[in-house]
Amino acid sequence: MSFESTTSPLKSVQACWARISQNSPIYNFLFSDIVLSSATHGSMTASLPVTSHHLNSKGGLHGSVSATIVDWAGGMAIASTGLEKTGVSTDIHVSYVSSARLGDVLTIEGNVNKVGRNLAFTTVTIYKGEGEGKTVVAHGTHTKYVLRDHPDNKRS
Repeated sequence: MSFESTTSPLKSVQACWARISQNSPIYNFLFSDIVLSSATHGSMTASLPVTSHHLNSKGGLHGSVSATIVDWAGGMAIASTGLEKTGVSTDIHVSYVSSARLGDVLTIEGNVNKVGRNLAFTTVTIYKGEGEGKTVVAHGTHTKYVLRDHPDNKRS
């Protein structure tokens, strides 16, 4: 199955999320409340309320949750370009800037820097809050191995 050229970036991201969420217990556990807000070619935005599932023993956002968000959002940004299969992670770097607490809302922005023949490079920023008052919680870079020219991975 491939996306047709008339498929919008948001529809591409939503279709990718619907497909992978069916087969990912960890994504379902952590991201059952995630909301895909918008997408353009090469970028996506989502929001996620912080629940008890996301916290470390000190009551702050767990670092592994931030890393999982970088993994997820990098893939969703790649999906916004029309690639149906967003590849497998080869490298993830996360810089932790601040934290978030129970009840905070995270704003997640994923952007594609480049999709090459076999590798895709993305950046993800996780904010606490929404709008102009948001503050950076974590920033990550994510590299994925993709098979861009594979017949099952058509671009729109």
